[in-house]
Order: sequence, then structure tokens, then C-alpha cells
Amino acid sequence: MSPRPTPVPAPAPAPVPAPAPVPVTTQSAGRAAAPPAPLRFGYGTNGLADLRLDDALGLLADLGYDGLGLTLDHMHLDPYAPDLAARTARLARRLAELGLGVTVETGARYVLDARRKHGPSLLDAEPDDRARRVDLLLRAVRVAADLGAHAVHCFSGVLPPGTDEDTAWKRLTDSLAPVLDAAAAAGVPLAVEPEPGHLVARLDDFHQLRRRLGDPGPLGLTLDIGHCQCLETPSPADCVRAAAPWLRHVQIEDMRRGVHEHLPFGEGEIDFPPVLAALAATGYQGLTVVELPRHSHAGPHHAELSLPFLRRAEATALSSLLPVPSHGDPSATPEGSTS
Repeated sequence: MSPRPTPVPAPAPAPVPAPAPVPVTTQSAGRAAAPPAPLRFGYGTNGLADLRLDDALGLLADLGYDGLGLTLDHMHLDPYAPDLAARTARLARRLAELGLGVTVETGARYVLDARRKHGPSLLDAEPDDRARRVDLLLRAVRVAADLGAHAVHCFSGVLPPGTDEDTAWKRLTDSLAPVLDAAAAAGVPLAVEPEPGHLVARLDDFHQLRRRLGDPGPLGLTLDIGHCQCLETPSPADCVRAAAPWLRHVQIEDMRRGVHEHLPFGEGEIDFPPVLAALAATGYQGLTVVELPRHSHAGPHHAELSLPFLRRAEATALSSLLPVPSHGDPSATPEGSTS
């Protein structure tokens, strides 16, 4: 049975830093700009957990996906099983054969602790527990480098009971320091995801993390479009524009305002063409990965439906020549949302 969706309290408005300019894709001063490159769509293996990894790769290649978000887990490139380097090398060859790109994701529920979902985290009180999460991230960086992945995804974790925020922020920054060093050495960005209910829950929390760490080069952002709908003050399209300079990985699914439940496309409130228009305008060419971790029981079905939906939304976005507001300014209409 899937867990109940998590209600999320409505946030207080918070300023979102204005991004640097990004390419303009609409007509300007009477001249037509070059059209943006097509977006690259992938599917998360955490939504195909009932398939062997090679079967999942074949399915996604046959359906026309550009890549996948690979969650390191016991059933998919187990990071703690023997011969990780050799298994990674075989996977790299298979990805090359199929022409699939990859992002390495680290959100497996029980890969470190069979009894505690997403535990231990980078915020845990015990140093040894935090070190176990750091070790997973360091393994993920090595795997990503060997696969030629465009990013490693991670998240902060939930504030432990009895822990004040200042202590939690220090644990987080101290824990991420060696991972960022490894990411810099490997040439792979570390893309932190704001996750509802976590210490880093919203875009402004990501910027606080960035400032606390001294804005290191390897640090980037995983932007989940559904999370923007769930709890950000700006619209999802405005979130994309505001996040543009730091985007290293994108996750996408439908969602409703105030409820953290990943939904198949069409079952939530997001208007996707404005979101994809904003994403294309940034010039982002990493993967945009469908994130349906609670739908593995029908994973192949949802994978088959999701890509045509996204391609239609992308075609609508580009053919409609939606105007792009000045970056940092609020949209004239609540783009990317129907709520």
C-alpha cells in the first residue's frame, strides 16, 4: 500500500533571488530568436522498481526516452553489493549502446537502514550515522563519474526531534563538505533537492545552504516541478526561471497545492506548457526526469503514457511562443498552475 499523501502547510511568502539572464526564445526587437533545443526527458528507476535494471533500460530506450534517473538501490546497481566498479562499467557500456543519458539519484528509501525510511540522514545526531549517508553520497559520486552522469542528486533530510535549526545546518554543511570536494574532483555537480518536510524544503532554503557553504562551484540544484506546485509561493514556471542559474537536474510529475503526493500527468493542478517553455528558455540540457516512485506497480504503463504527454506539452509550449517575463519579475498570470 502506498503511504498517505503528506499535507504541507502553506508557506509564508519568501523572496526568490533573481537569476542571471538566460537565452530569450521569443521574438525581440522584430527579430526571431533561434528556437531552443528540445528538452531531454528521462524516467526515474524508482518508478520501475519491479523491473530488473536492464529490462528498465530496454523499456525506456524503446519508448524513446533520452535517459533515466538512476536511484541506487538494492534492486538497481546496489551500491553496497560486491564488484560495484565492475557492475558500473557494464552499465556504462549498456547505456552507451542504448544512447541513454543518466543522473544518479540517492533517494532510495531503505538502502541504508531496513527499518527507517531515508535513514540515516545528514542531520542525524550520531556522527557515525551521518557518516553512513556521506559514504553513500561519495559512492554515488564515483558511480556518476564512471557513468558519465550529468549530476548526483541528494537531499538534506528531516529535522530530527529535539534538534534546533542552527545545529542541523551545521551538521548539513559539515557533512556535505567532503562530498562537494569529491564532486569537484570528479567533475560531477552535486544537485541538492528541496524536499517538502526537510530542512532544505524550498528554494530559499537552497540559497541559504549555498550561502552557508560559500557558494561552491560543484553545488547545484535539483528542481522538482511538483514540489514547486506543492509549496512554493511563485508559480512553477516562475520557480524555473528563478532557479535557472543553479539548475543541474529536474524532476517532473503532477501535484496539487499543499499535498506532497507525486501524481501521474493530468491528475494534479499543474499547467505544463508554461513550465516547459520556461525550462526550454533557460537553455537547460540536463535530463528532466519523471518522478513517480509510488507507481512502480504500473511503472511500464506510466512510462509509456508520460513521454507522449510531455512531448505534446513541449510542442504546445514552443508553438505558442509564450512571452518570457523579465527574470525575477512575477508572471502576469499564474503560469504553470491551474490552482
